[in-house]
This record gives sequence, C-alpha cells and structure tokens, in this order.
Amino acid sequence: MKKACCLGMLPADMELEARLALAKRVGFDGVEPGTLKKKSEVRAIQRAAADTGIEIASIMNSDHWAFPLASPKKSVVAKSIKGMATSLQNAHDLGTDCVLLVPAVVNEQTTYEEAMARSKAAIRKLIPTARKLGVAIAVENVWNKFLLSPIEFRDYVDSFKSPWVKAYFDVGNIVLYGYPQHWIRTLGRRIARVHLKDFDAKARQFVPLREGSIVWPAVRKALADIRYNGFLTAEVAGGDEAHLRRVSEAMDKIIAGE
Repeated sequence: MKKACCLGMLPADMELEARLALAKRVGFDGVEPGTLKKKSEVRAIQRAAADTGIEIASIMNSDHWAFPLASPKKSVVAKSIKGMATSLQNAHDLGTDCVLLVPAVVNEQTTYEEAMARSKAAIRKLIPTARKLGVAIAVENVWNKFLLSPIEFRDYVDSFKSPWVKAYFDVGNIVLYGYPQHWIRTLGRRIARVHLKDFDAKARQFVPLREGSIVWPAVRKALADIRYNGFLTAEVAGGDEAHLRRVSEAMDKIIAGE
C-alpha cells in the first residue's frame, strides 16, 4: 500500500513545489488536493508533482458541502454536478483515477428518502463523464446523517450497477456507530481509496493516529482480507516537518499491522 496526505496538511506558507517535496521527504508517496478550478492550478501541480516525484493519490471534491448534491434547489444541484465534473477532469489531467464525493447531506430541509433519490439521480448524470475520463466516483462516509450502515453503503454503491461508482472509506468517521474492520469487509473490493484518522470514542473527538479507539491491527487485517493495495491517505491536522514525519511513521506502523 502507498501512503498519502491531504494537500492541506502541508504548510500553507511554503511554495507548492516545496510543500510536495516536504511530503516526499517525510515518507509520503502521494498527496490529495481539493478541486482545482483554474487550469493554471492544474498545470502548477502537474509540474510540482513531476519535479518532486510525488503522485496525486486522488482528488477531494470541494463543492459538495457548499452545494449539496441532494439539495432541493435545482440550481444548487447543478453547481454541485458542475463542480464534480471539474474534479473528475482534474483527476484525469493529474493522472489519478479517483475523486472523493460526499453524496448527500440529510438535514431539516432534506429527508433521508429525498437524499437517497436526489443523490442517485445526480450521480447517474455524472457516470458518463467518469466513464469517458476513466475516473471513479468514490462516495465517502462522513458525518452527514446518510449511509449509516455498511450494508446500506454497499447496496448504495451497487445500485448504480457501474464500475465507475465506488466507495471512499474513512476509517475514523464511523467509530461512533460501527467498527471499521466490519465495514471494510462488507464493502470489499468496492473500496477505491481509504482515509486514515483516529477517534477516541469515550472523549468523542479525533486524536492522533494510533492514539484512539480504533484497533488498527484489525483494520489492517481487514484490508488484507479484501486485498486492498491502494493509497492510504492521512486526513489529520497538518503541521511542520516533525509533525508530518510522526504521521508518516504512524502510518508505517499501521501498514505493518502494529
């Protein structure tokens, strides 16, 4: 498996190439940027990645919070679809095959049933673009009051009957209501990417990797059981070189099954 970090974890006051070089130096194989709205931004990351030898692990779509895909407003959904299409193009241009998508947000304005129907309708509109570009739409489990069990998550992905819709599994996001190793086995080969963060169930807060409630050897065993061999991407607080090196070393231990 390869290690990556979210681009936002790297010091923002550094030039882009220096940020990617730092990621490489502390042991990461790749980075995960958010949606790039300008072609100049795409070209800049292309150059910096090539010069530093870092890979683009995936793209984190940026518009699904500001413009929820299951919004009751058609104009908002249209903006969300457009943003996701941009993310898919980013992934293709940067040589990766996966975009993270939060499919829906259940709230007072959007019921669970509406979130289900609207998100599926919108994703179906995106599948032809994903197919054309060779980039998977990877639905992530987050604290959005949606897809609250591994069986439902599995069935949601399967409902599209498309190899271009997969799962982006976040290990830390489901600790409050499940066991990540169980989810991993249920989702199986549907998992396109994995986010790593740790969570203390008693304190109900995120904590540094390997310092929370997650039984990491069990998670590692589950990933081996489904033959997952893709990127593990840290989505934790950023910091200086020493901090990033500690994150990278914690990931090494997770991969080793410790």
